[in-house]
Amino acid sequence: MTREDIADLYRGYIACLNGQDWDNLGRFVGEEVQYNGETIGPSGYRRMLEGDFEAIPDLRFTIEFLISEPPRVAARLHFDCHPKGVLFGLPVHGKRVSFAENVFYEFRDGRISEVWSVIDKAAIQAQL
Repeated sequence: MTREDIADLYRGYIACLNGQDWDNLGRFVGEEVQYNGETIGPSGYRRMLEGDFEAIPDLRFTIEFLISEPPRVAARLHFDCHPKGVLFGLPVHGKRVSFAENVFYEFRDGRISEVWSVIDKAAIQAQL
């Protein structure tokens, strides 16, 4: 897989998330997918994302930076949204917040096998 191939695959994954196209999530996520060191599998991954969209109805993943070095992708994602209640332990309750996520992915057999994510909670807290 080339740098361009994996970057295009990642962009397809982000489009899948933004479209909440859960039926096609398995096209991008492997059977043994891990999130921050915990094996959650495709069903756990889907539940996590569905929970994110439930908590943040206007959630949209925007790629700010994307670096691909197969089999890995590094991205900085930007969010500008109105979470309904408590977000990452912070009482947002409908207030508009803007924050970033720095995330690394490893791909195996053309699908995401591992995800390491760090969300800028301090940026959210500073806006409250």
